[in-house]
Parts: sequence; structure tokens; C-alpha cells
Amino acid sequence: MAIETKTEQKALLDEGAVWEPPNPPTNLIFDDGEPLETNRHRIAMNVLIRSLKQGWTERQDVFVGGNMFVYYSAQQARNRDFKGPDFFVVLGVDSNPERQGWVVWEEGGRYPDMIVELLSPSTAEVDRGTKKNLYEQVFRTRDYFVFDPFAANSLEGWHLDLDWGYQALVPNEQGRLWCKSLGLWLGTWQGVVEDDTTQWLRFYDAAENLVLLPEEAERQRAEQERQRAERLAARLQDLGEDPDSL
Repeated sequence: MAIETKTEQKALLDEGAVWEPPNPPTNLIFDDGEPLETNRHRIAMNVLIRSLKQGWTERQDVFVGGNMFVYYSAQQARNRDFKGPDFFVVLGVDSNPERQGWVVWEEGGRYPDMIVELLSPSTAEVDRGTKKNLYEQVFRTRDYFVFDPFAANSLEGWHLDLDWGYQALVPNEQGRLWCKSLGLWLGTWQGVVEDDTTQWLRFYDAAENLVLLPEEAERQRAEQERQRAERLAARLQDLGEDPDSL
């Protein structure tokens, strides 16, 4: 018996029913022991994960995952023919960090709202073809992006039109693409992360400010505190007070 389409799943959920696939498999694996393509791919994935979590620290209704299995059908689980995206975001769910993978039938039929695949010579064709079709037609993921960490101008993205499928996104003047589901821009940023200098894929807010990594946010807070202390010291000197006496 085939699993319901996403439209049918939504109809069931709208009616208050609990969506369950027939005979869900129980022998799921969540670690195939295979690393990402390169160390830069690993860093690139972590940059997206850590910066988004930092930017959305107060939110408890978002799950951010990367390089983890996504199980969406009994047949796929048995064949193990799909592992999961390099980076994905699911909105409107609890942020439980203890998930070993994303199991659609244990998440009320929810699929990722946004996906990024990090391209490499061995995966580019599949990421732009087979996976893109899967995310469009089965997952119905609203925003899909691909980026090669070794090619700064490789960023591509698509937004899902319910009638026409994936529509290519047009970059703004800075070469960034708008991710409607997250309300953020995706674009490149030149800098050093873990001793590797390159063009990293980063998030930018609606005003196009860089979404910071935790260590960047801490440096920013320290610099703001230093500047505040300097302004206070200058004001005290203007008043004839000795700043060192405080």
C-alpha cells in the first residue's frame, strides 16, 4: 500500500486525523559512517547550522539539521536509497536536538521547508536532478538551494509554486537569493572559518545584515562593551572625573 501524497496528508491533518504510514519500518539506521565530501563541505554545513541557531536563539519552533537521514516512506527506508540533505530546516515543530534523524511518519507527515545541498563533482548531477525532483514532487519543500563550497559563483535556488513547481530565483544586486520560507537571504561571504579562507555560504537578514556565528556574535558584544566603556570614560573626563577611580 502506497503512502499518501502530501496533499492527502494535509487533508488528513486538517480534519484532525493522525497521519500514519502503513507498517512503518522499525529497523532504521541513522549513521552510515560516511563523512561529507571534504573538510570544507563539513565546515560549510556547520556554518549554516550554527549561524541559523545563533540568529534564532529564542525560537523553540524550528528544527535545523544537516547530514542526517530523512525517512519518508517504507520503501525508501527498506532500500536505503536516500540519506538526506546536507542542510535542512523544518518550521513549526519542536526544536528537540535529540533527534537522530528526521522520520516523516513520526513528525506528523512534516517535510523540510528549506533545503541546501552542497555540491561536489560526484553529486552535482544528482543534486540538480534526482534530488531536486524529489524535493519538488514528494517533499514539496518550499525553498531549495545548491552551492559548491569550492565555486563562489555556484549558488542556485528555487521556490515552489504550487501550480508550476520549482521556479528559479533571481539574485539581487549582491548576488543573494531570497529564501521566502525563512525570511532570510542566502549569499556568499568572504572570510576565515576554522582556518579556511574562502567564500562561504551565509545567511543575511531581511535588511541584509550578516547572520552571525556564535563566536562572531560574542566578538561583536565584546566590541560594543569596549566602545561603551570608552564613551563612559570620555564623558567622565569631560566632567572632570577620574575614570580609574570608578
